[in-house]
Amino acid sequence: MADLFATHEQSGPVEVPTSGPLADRLRPQQLDQVVGQEHLTGPEGAIGRMVAAGKLSSIILWGPPGTGKTTIARLLADAVGLRFVAISAVFSGVADLKKVFAEAREYARMGRKTLLFVDEIHRFNRAQQDGFLPYVEDGTVTLVGATTENPSFELNAALLSRAQVLILHRLDHKALCKLLDRGEELEERPLPLTPEARDALVASADGDGRFLLNQAETLFSVSFEAPLTPAALGDFLQRRVAVYDKDREGHYNLISALHKSIRGSDPQAALYYLARMLTAGEEPLYVLRRLTRAAVEDIGLADPQALVQCIAAKDTYDFLGSPEGELAIAQACLYLATAPKSNAAYKAQKAAWRSAKETGSLMPPQNILNAPTKLMKQIGYGQGYTYDHDAEGGFSGDNYWPDEMTPQTFYTPTERGMEKRIAERMAWWDEMREKRRDG
Repeated sequence: MADLFATHEQSGPVEVPTSGPLADRLRPQQLDQVVGQEHLTGPEGAIGRMVAAGKLSSIILWGPPGTGKTTIARLLADAVGLRFVAISAVFSGVADLKKVFAEAREYARMGRKTLLFVDEIHRFNRAQQDGFLPYVEDGTVTLVGATTENPSFELNAALLSRAQVLILHRLDHKALCKLLDRGEELEERPLPLTPEARDALVASADGDGRFLLNQAETLFSVSFEAPLTPAALGDFLQRRVAVYDKDREGHYNLISALHKSIRGSDPQAALYYLARMLTAGEEPLYVLRRLTRAAVEDIGLADPQALVQCIAAKDTYDFLGSPEGELAIAQACLYLATAPKSNAAYKAQKAAWRSAKETGSLMPPQNILNAPTKLMKQIGYGQGYTYDHDAEGGFSGDNYWPDEMTPQTFYTPTERGMEKRIAERMAWWDEMREKRRDG
């Protein structure tokens, strides 16, 4: 009987399986064979530089499913000469971790370091994550964790401070096509698809290489009298598949047209392109992500309800599913297209981020710093702070910028929608601030 809590240990190069799933048989044997993550594995990438230096630091690989996290971890161990041990946070507990760390310590005494790969590392609770710290700090293991969740929310700050977070991208059209090419080369025959159906198959993977190869394996296992069209492919796989034009740009053309129709306040065109995508089989959640992006980029505070509508549409779709839930997506699309437009928040965010990078670690003025200790009070923290609710009009007019920095203007609201009222408030605050400064 298989042991669900067993760890996987590897010594030397990864063996190429001659049987088993297509995705396993196509697993890369070298880092330069990994597709779609060249920003990490290339000579100038973080992983490429580590391998060239022959020294690997602990890292967290953050990315969607099917983008190569496990593969990269295996190849890293071989590239820098480390013993490879893999565990899954889904099936492993404290006892398993203790066993792994004890074995790693014994190997370290013999001069052999261990790369510990932890899949779904975010599934470990905070206490379990803390258990990694001493072994990472003393070099007993080099930790490589894989997660599909945002590490900022799911991993302890102490663990994050000891590991470099590397972001893996969803596989793009070019990378996914390369995987299909490799599959056809291994099988020594082409997929039974028309060019349009092949593009539709790639689009349906939504950046997941493993899913794509599993679908390709299903197609290789059956004989067809003629290449499948997109419609026939969708019927065979029991999965809606988008119809894309021959120049392979249909997917991107339609989402671009949808976004720009919303930005241009044309609800009729926006609804048309939305229908084109959903009836062709595009993933509704992909469309919802793009609608939400449009809400914060092109509408913002001109109508704050735009974002609320998008999140509500996502929740409604999750609750109802297709096809009923698609009505909520259409409603959100129409709301966005008919809402007042402003990219002021979008521009303000970019400007503020740029300023933060340029100004570094300037301290806020002392009057707005908390003073929880006696020493902090003695050196001036919190002195002179005015509690705004006690000030006339609920506004103190205090300075909140670092002493070494001139106050900046990042956000300039438009005269459209809710932003017109926001602009009036900001103008009043500026006027009051000037009066109290002069007074």
